[in-house]
Amino acid sequence: MTHAEALTVAPQAPARIGFFERYLTVWVLLCIVAGTLLGHLLPTTFETIGHMQAAEVNLPVAILIWLMIIPMLLKIDFGALADVRRQWKGIGVTLFINWVVKPFSMALLGWFFIRHVFAAYLPADQLDSYVAGLILLAAAPCTAMVFVWSNLCHGEPHFTLSQVALNDAIMVVAFTPIVALLLGISSITVPWSTLILSVVLYIVVPVIISVVWRHMLLARGGQAMLQRLLHRLAPISLVALLATLVVLFGFQGQQILEQPMVIAMLAVPILIQVYFNSSLAYLLNRQFRVPHCVAGPSSLIGASNFFELAVATAVGLFGVHSGAALATVVGVLIEVPVMLSVVSVVNRTRHWYEARI
Repeated sequence: MTHAEALTVAPQAPARIGFFERYLTVWVLLCIVAGTLLGHLLPTTFETIGHMQAAEVNLPVAILIWLMIIPMLLKIDFGALADVRRQWKGIGVTLFINWVVKPFSMALLGWFFIRHVFAAYLPADQLDSYVAGLILLAAAPCTAMVFVWSNLCHGEPHFTLSQVALNDAIMVVAFTPIVALLLGISSITVPWSTLILSVVLYIVVPVIISVVWRHMLLARGGQAMLQRLLHRLAPISLVALLATLVVLFGFQGQQILEQPMVIAMLAVPILIQVYFNSSLAYLLNRQFRVPHCVAGPSSLIGASNFFELAVATAVGLFGVHSGAALATVVGVLIEVPVMLSVVSVVNRTRHWYEARI
């Protein structure tokens, strides 16, 4: 069997979904509500947690993200990463969406909705700042949470890891000029410490831990020991995801309750952009006959955002109380429920997708 054939058939018998995973959307909604209420009732507590950071990266959130993605990285045989070059079509589609389509489509959507459709209902002095925040959000592809989405849609893990690493490398050189072009300013102060520390915390450290741990497990007990550990760790990833939601929504609980209409209007272009870009990536991969286990994470990587970098850049450029900062925060608020809906569509349409393959 060729590698390409293996990619096509490998996910056709996914593990049976348990009760917890089956109703994940329900737990997510409950955590959103709980986090929002706790953030409103216990603002001092979440303010304390929010100050536990380095270079605008929240360390408790980083630890929770480790708990989410390390069990997934343990599944990856890093020696097989070289074979991912066979999926150059999927990589090409994702790069096209991330760096050619997404930033410019968001700029257009922001201009249309914020400057025109909703202009009469938003603070006039913040319109440009809102648009800037939306652009910052779209110009940074997601780094950490993609592993969660890929795992939920039975994505090819080597492709996901390679694509995320490639996006990070491109982001170092492309983020500033793209944002500068779209914002129409000559220089941008990008928080490089945030960018570098985020890549180290969300990619380098978890990869090192998972490689060393996997090697030790295989050396001691082979695949049987590895599979037993993965089975025990599986619930930890989802619990960490839900805990992250409570923390993130707790950070923004007061803003959500104080400015619900502004947040709803800012969410409209973000929602359209996510569904447009994920659909375009999914359809392009199908047109190029890319295996579904690659097309799934490709469409998810093409739709999600690196909100930590976007928030930090917005705060650095426009201030913590600016419309730009609020717009990037809205991206944080809707990231998980929206991406779960994309995962659901990818999973439910697999038979339709593979009818062309």
